[in-house]
Amino acid sequence: MPTALPRPAPAPAPPPAPVPVALRGASRWQRVRLGAGDRDVLLVYLLTRAGLWLTAYCGAQLFPRDPQARHGAPVLSVWEQWDWVHFQHIAEHGYSRASDAVPGFTNEEAFFPGFPLLLRAVHTVVPHWGVAGLLISLVSGAVAVLALARIAAATGGAGAAGGRRAVLLVLLSPCAVFLAAGYTESLFLALALPAWLAALRGRWALAALLTTAATAVRVSGLFLAAALAVQFVVSLGARPAGRRRRPLPWLALPALPALAYTWYLHHLTGDWMAWKHAQERGWNREFHAPWEAWANTWRAAFDGDYRTGYALMFAAELVAMVVGLALLAVLLRRRRWPEATYIALSLWALGTSYWYMSLPRATLLWWPLWTLLAVWSLRRAWLTHVLVGVLAPLTTVFALAFTTGRWAG
Repeated sequence: MPTALPRPAPAPAPPPAPVPVALRGASRWQRVRLGAGDRDVLLVYLLTRAGLWLTAYCGAQLFPRDPQARHGAPVLSVWEQWDWVHFQHIAEHGYSRASDAVPGFTNEEAFFPGFPLLLRAVHTVVPHWGVAGLLISLVSGAVAVLALARIAAATGGAGAAGGRRAVLLVLLSPCAVFLAAGYTESLFLALALPAWLAALRGRWALAALLTTAATAVRVSGLFLAAALAVQFVVSLGARPAGRRRRPLPWLALPALPALAYTWYLHHLTGDWMAWKHAQERGWNREFHAPWEAWANTWRAAFDGDYRTGYALMFAAELVAMVVGLALLAVLLRRRRWPEATYIALSLWALGTSYWYMSLPRATLLWWPLWTLLAVWSLRRAWLTHVLVGVLAPLTTVFALAFTTGRWAG
């Protein structure tokens, strides 16, 4: 009998399609621990922090407020100005209408309580108010850049390289100084970006809780909550029919801080619109049509009615609005409805005042901008050169303007 031929071994199964790292079903420990890419991101973050501190120190020596000064301002004091003064006052005195006892403090109701509350808590351990605020921003910024890198790696199509590039670009952005100062941007991003990352993973309860905390820090948290709701609707098709509505109660949670703060201010002032009225009194944020806001900002920038410092800042506001509108158009064209919702609400809120104010700072919170620029710059070397050549000088100029007391002209 002929010998039976051996049966050929079965062909190996094709490898599974790759899944973005940020969206894989990794263990909780794998999601938390830092890999080599995370350490690279943190190294860039710390080096840019050192660069900003060096800029602040040199600015204090080169541009003292008193031209005849023989000594520059203490390096910590250059961070303790502008909105920081309001945050420290709220942390020390609360919204107590103490402006009569402490002259010069008004309109504190315009600032949400999240950052001052955390500042007061950290101050119990770190006695110096300024150091406590800087420490909050330092730690929060580290969390934020790690989350941004993972969002960019998961959604940009460029993997870990895209994540590192997005972090580099945001840290070189013109208003990056506000990520180092004792301001709300770093803390907000440290809550908002992990919230968005949790939403991408379908962890709606965690996303809602983080967004709730972000709303306590900035009103922009409500814009993020709206984006989460749109993301939930977009993702309905990927969920089993029986589990589609379970996260809905969580999505209402981010409204609670705003409602609680409104009630508190009414109890304190008798005004249900105290937050809005403080914004109007202090920063001319009464409602105007978008074209009126553009026209008023244009006149302030180019009609010669203001000193050159003010005019330059108003011109920066106009550029930021153009960038925001272009970003919104790209997101809509790509049908990225959740991110488009977030950007559209941000532009509407900041673009319907008497004139534009704080739009350049707001670009720090537009994570889709940095993820898109990261992908484009990795594909086009010339764009990388342009971005670095433009952003790096502006970062230095804006940092000097803030730390030497010339931010608002």
